[in-house]
Amino acid sequence: MAKKSDSTIIKKYANRRLYNTGTSSYVTLEDLATMVKNDEQFTVQDAKSGEDITHSVLTQIIFEQEAKTGQTMLPVSVLRQLISFYGDQMQMVVPSYLEHSMAAFANEQAQMREQITSMVGKSPIDVIASSQEMMKEQTQRNMEIYQKAMRMFNPFIPGGDEPESAPEAKAENSDDLKSMKDQIAEMQRKLDQMGN
Repeated sequence: MAKKSDSTIIKKYANRRLYNTGTSSYVTLEDLATMVKNDEQFTVQDAKSGEDITHSVLTQIIFEQEAKTGQTMLPVSVLRQLISFYGDQMQMVVPSYLEHSMAAFANEQAQMREQITSMVGKSPIDVIASSQEMMKEQTQRNMEIYQKAMRMFNPFIPGGDEPESAPEAKAENSDDLKSMKDQIAEMQRKLDQMGN
């Protein structure tokens, strides 16, 4: 196994087989998924051309995991939004926004686990109330990150320096903001239902 600081080279052959150069053995997509979960770094290369194909292999792992478990991590609405960003002026913002959001979510998840572990022995009502508050705070932080990222690239989003000559852009962004607020309210409603 590779150390966390090392990056193992995985070679993908024309017959779709994957070869782990660190362990000198063939591996499956499931093995690569386990490596990701264990925070083992690896790069997948096309065995013939040497091209880095890590992105497409990781995407394939996501689809295989969803097919295997029957649970989707990426709802259809999110997939549609991602597709709509391709070719859009905001396309260059999306990867960094998603990366920061996922890092913040992972950090919050670790903190939640610590807090839940510290709540052992407390009443279930206290645990549920505390969990709901943590999720609400995380949602608010994610919204703030998104708004900051959008303001950097679009001056018409509320909170930025808004030119007076852009009423259509203001209305359009207001609709987007309302839509996001509605989505957050729906998430909060579902969390409240889970708590009950």
